[in-house]
Amino acid sequence: MKALLLPMLLAAVGGFAQAQSVMLTGTIGSRAILIVDGSAPKTVAVGETFQGVKLLSLAAEQATVEAGGKRVALRMDQPVSIGGNGGGGGGGTRIVLPVSSGGHFMTQGAINGRSVNFMLDTGATTVALSAADAQRIGLDFSKGQPVRVNTANGIAQGWRVRLNSVRVGDVEVYDVEAIVSQQPMPYVLLGNSFISRFSMRRDSDQMVLEKRF
Repeated sequence: MKALLLPMLLAAVGGFAQAQSVMLTGTIGSRAILIVDGSAPKTVAVGETFQGVKLLSLAAEQATVEAGGKRVALRMDQPVSIGGNGGGGGGGTRIVLPVSSGGHFMTQGAINGRSVNFMLDTGATTVALSAADAQRIGLDFSKGQPVRVNTANGIAQGWRVRLNSVRVGDVEVYDVEAIVSQQPMPYVLLGNSFISRFSMRRDSDQMVLEKRF
């Protein structure tokens, strides 16, 4: 019986090794308020585990958690996808984004393997990022096609480029069009050059994207 039990346990663990969306929405004293995969907010103390996510430490508007053998820092109202099967394959097909307290869908991800903070924006034609973010991740946008970009502050200089890869959680897509703008931007806009590769639906307080191609 014991010889059969270990493979069964390993299979069970493997079946749940999917990326989880985790967001820090507040603190109460020395406890963090977490939302995991769109759950109701849960108050968690350091050392406690909620839906497979363990709170390791808590500071001013920032927490460190661990899930799926990975340790990440959370900032207030910024969803992060953690865990998953090894994290290197990018073979996932489903993204679940919980809504933030501001009503936006935000998540941490990567462009060309470098970490960025995304905000889902169905009104943006392409992925859009600031020149400062492009420089930080090592993207040489100066070789891109010069374009004029309409912004809230008027017309700005921009460059049309191709991104080798855009990744959210364990979902990765390749050869994605983007615009780099001289205008400062607090987030990278996850626009339709990425979104168009998914079917998208609003499910209560979540946005669910299913990869089409």
